[in-house]
Amino acid sequence: MADEPLVLGIETSCDETGVGVVRGTTLLADAIASSVDEHARFGGVVPEVASRAHLEAMVPTIERALKEAGVSARDLDGIAVTAGPGLAGALLVGVSAAKAYAYALGKPLYGVNHLASHICVDQLEHGPLPEPTMALLVSGGHSSLLLAPDITSDVRPLGATIDDAAGEAFDKIARVLQLGFPGGPVIDRLAREGDPKAINFPRGLTGPRDAAYDFSFSGLKTAVARWIEAKRKAGEEVPVRDVAASFQEAVVDVLTRKAIRACKDEGVDHLMIGGGVAANSRLRSLAQERCDDAGIILRVPRPGLCTDNGAMVAALGAEMVKRNRAPSDWDLSADSSLPVTDPHVPGTGHDHGDGHDHGHDHGHGHAGGHGHDHVHELSKDNLYS
Repeated sequence: MADEPLVLGIETSCDETGVGVVRGTTLLADAIASSVDEHARFGGVVPEVASRAHLEAMVPTIERALKEAGVSARDLDGIAVTAGPGLAGALLVGVSAAKAYAYALGKPLYGVNHLASHICVDQLEHGPLPEPTMALLVSGGHSSLLLAPDITSDVRPLGATIDDAAGEAFDKIARVLQLGFPGGPVIDRLAREGDPKAINFPRGLTGPRDAAYDFSFSGLKTAVARWIEAKRKAGEEVPVRDVAASFQEAVVDVLTRKAIRACKDEGVDHLMIGGGVAANSRLRSLAQERCDDAGIILRVPRPGLCTDNGAMVAALGAEMVKRNRAPSDWDLSADSSLPVTDPHVPGTGHDHGDGHDHGHDHGHGHAGGHGHDHVHELSKDNLYS
């Protein structure tokens, strides 16, 4: 197979329909159709709305990506798709589309892990990932510390949130402050004009007896909400910018502190940060500051590649092709709780030209003891209840 395989990637784990095309580690196209405006009036992501939006956007977005890349679908070396974790219905739309295109074109199909894709996307900007790489993934559904000796086959969870994800906390506090949805970008913007030391909000799981690499943002979320409520009950004006800055500082302080500790403990000199929250300007600046102090090389993709997109799926798919990883079978299914220990879903049979059902069963356990962090659907659902 080519050293620089041409791969199309499809991402539908949540509310973005993303289709990317890469050649090796070179990004050729990154087309996205977002349904965020449709969800905003509900205050958060509605799974059924997301699924319907994916159905409507899928074919036009694939066609747009191929046109932008200037390639023909016939020239592809493979098609990759997010198989999980994520919203079950949304994932199913993407997986079904990928299977249809792969079958019709006679191309190998690669079902890949959403979280592993967030790590691999950095290759499109900074070149091949060093192995092992430490990855801090932070989004609305996940907050995880992962060690990746081999992004295609060996990703090890070191820690995860035990309750709410970081992005979920951002959205919740934005809602309490009546800032709208999604909350991350607006809190980031307001925080630049506030004092991060104005209010001393709690840092979860930072005691000497707490799990070294796990996260907890539920207590912080509650503390901030109660602080705001107390101000309002007292008839006082809520200092929105100071609240945003102090809350944000509490989140990024813990994230970066634990990530640096994991790098030191594991003897890893590269830290990659990905996921939607990685677009946060304060997280990026504090991570850079602490990595510089610790002699660790920081890799963070540009903000547009941090949020969900098809390019990251294509990037991981291209790496699968390059390393001759086994394609998925035609009965590949969406798995809303696919653990990150499964970077991709290999098939049991590899003849993808016969159209036969290979009887593939990718049963697995939730290694790492952090199954709660993989249930993207539940966390997104609970976000706005």
